[in-house]
Order: sequence, then structure tokens, then C-alpha cells
Amino acid sequence: MTAREQGIGRRQFITRSAGAMTAGVVVAGAVAHSGLASALSVAPSAPLADPLLAVAPQLREGARTVITMGRAMSPLTMPKLAPMRETASKMAAPLLPDVPVAERRIPVSATIPDVTVYVINAKSGGAPRPAILHTHGGGMVMGSARAERRYLQEFARDLDCVIVSVEYTLAPEARYTRSVAENYAALRWLHRSAADLGVDPRRLAVMGESAGGGHAALLAIRARDGGEVPLVAQILVYPMLDDRTGSTRLPPAPIGTLGWDAQANRFGWQALLGAEPGSRSVPIAGVPARVPSVAGLPPAFIGVGSIDLFVQEDIAYARRLTEAGIATELLVVPGAYHAFDRVVPEAELSRMFAGAMRAALRRAFTA
Repeated sequence: MTAREQGIGRRQFITRSAGAMTAGVVVAGAVAHSGLASALSVAPSAPLADPLLAVAPQLREGARTVITMGRAMSPLTMPKLAPMRETASKMAAPLLPDVPVAERRIPVSATIPDVTVYVINAKSGGAPRPAILHTHGGGMVMGSARAERRYLQEFARDLDCVIVSVEYTLAPEARYTRSVAENYAALRWLHRSAADLGVDPRRLAVMGESAGGGHAALLAIRARDGGEVPLVAQILVYPMLDDRTGSTRLPPAPIGTLGWDAQANRFGWQALLGAEPGSRSVPIAGVPARVPSVAGLPPAFIGVGSIDLFVQEDIAYARRLTEAGIATELLVVPGAYHAFDRVVPEAELSRMFAGAMRAALRRAFTA
């Protein structure tokens, strides 16, 4: 399969399941400045006559696909969820033969059934290697760890690390309390099974894209509060962090006009929290942006596109981490929409973005 064919496959998967549906601050692009964060309460302006005008030229081909897929999804409703999940599950790329993948069942608690995880690139013998606990994207209501295995094989091979990806229970079938418990159980298992997996327990990171980025942020908070599993990094890729985005906080166009939009965001958060997004009834334990303190969290990499619905909340979270003394790298890619790197992986901006993620992990693993 060629790189372009892989890109088309990933594009279809992401647009259906995740986006039509992942002590200093480093910022790329003039659009990434404090004005974006201060615009959180600004009412949206009129939609652009041509939404492609705000897109970086090298990403426009993929944007057209995102627009087409988005029309089929919008508005996101319960009746659409099952067929969208089924379609997305059929779009996983074939596995690489040289990177091992094993399926395991991990105990969670007396009240929550065992959860499935995929252990990628574990090898016996040799020096212990770093590891990543990965949580997949999909707006809290779609996506699967199984479908991400090929992407994670490539990631693990490039970094010479082990990745454990969690098949956490989706919303609305389960609320945040269950998915957080499942993800944390997987992280504890990874830490305790380090010797068997050939992993260095002192070099563990959490990573996720979109909704998975939100789950990774929640997992970093849970690990800090539990005091059992030390983390060297949290890699948050266009993370879904704040239920108020799209409900009480509406960004101005062109932010959030391509792919995952305000309506879909309200749907995803409502499903996860069981409460009206943006309301006083929202349980703050289920929303990373609402956590009272970010002190003591691991170093962070946060990457997002400048016209992604999540750009403002991601900048705000990076600012909170930085002000708390957490080493934080923020990368805002000009003219990039949600999941652009998975839609058009061959684009120069996408390669730069992927390279920045890997570089952040290499630094964390060698610190």
C-alpha cells in the first residue's frame, strides 16, 4: 500500500470516526497568540463563504474530503452513531508483519468488567525500553483501539518503544467514571508488568488524539492523584479538554467550521458526562479543563491546528500548565483543521507535526 493510499484510508477513518466524527511554550505560526485564548467568550461570526480560504493550501485536498464527510454526519445524533461506528471499524489498515501486536484482557475492578488492551512492539530480552499508554480518539462516542493498531505499530517502530492501547468503553454506553477507571487500570498494569514486557517503568508516557487526548489528560491527572505510576510526559494531540467549547463558549469562524464542530462537541460531552455541557451540573472530575489544579502534572506536548475547534481550549490548558511550572510545548499549526495530520499525512505540515510529537517523546524518554 502506498503512502497516498494509506493517507486516504486514514482520512476516511478519521473523518467518520474522530472528526466527521486526536517551563516554556513553543508556538508555531503567527496565529498562535494570546488573542486566541482571550477570544473564548466571543460569539461566532458569520460562516465563511468558502471555508477552504482559511485552510493551508497543502491541506485543502483533505479538507474537501472532510467537508463531504461532515455533511453526512451533521448533525451528530444517536441514530447515526451505530452505522458510523460500523463503517469506521471496517477502515483499519492491514497490520505490519514485523511489529508484534498482542491482545490482552486487563482486570479493572469488582464492578467493572475486564478491559481489552493491545500491546504493540513488546519484545523479550535486551535493555528495557520506554512505553506509551495510548487512548484513541472519536469524540468520546466513536473510534476503537483495534482500528489504531497499524498507526501505532509505525509509531512504536519509529521510537523503539512499547505501546499499550486501551479499548475503553465508549459513551453513552458508559460515563467518564468507567472509561477513566479502565484507562487507569491499563496504566497500572503496564507499570506492574514492565519487566514482562521489556519496559522501563521509569519511562512511561500517556498519549492520545482528540477525545483520546482528553482521556490522556484525565489519565495524567488520575496518575498524579494516585501517586502510584510516575509519568515522564503527556502527549496531547488536538485534545478534547473542555465541555464549554461549543456550548457556553462559541469560537469565531473559521475555527471549528471543518470536521468536528460545536454541535458534535456538545453531543460527545453530553454522552460522556451525562450532564448538559457548560452547565453547573457538569462533574468537574470528567473534564480536564475544569480540574482545580494542574500542579504536579507531567511535562506536556500539546499540538493543534489554528482552525481546529479545540485550539482555544488547548492554548488555555497549555497556559495553565506553564503558569503552574509544568514544562509545556505548545504547537499551533497555521491553517490546519481537526485531525489534519491523519487526513493528509504526506503534507509537509503533517510531517512536521508528527515529527514534533516524536521529538517531544524522545526528549522525555532520554531526560
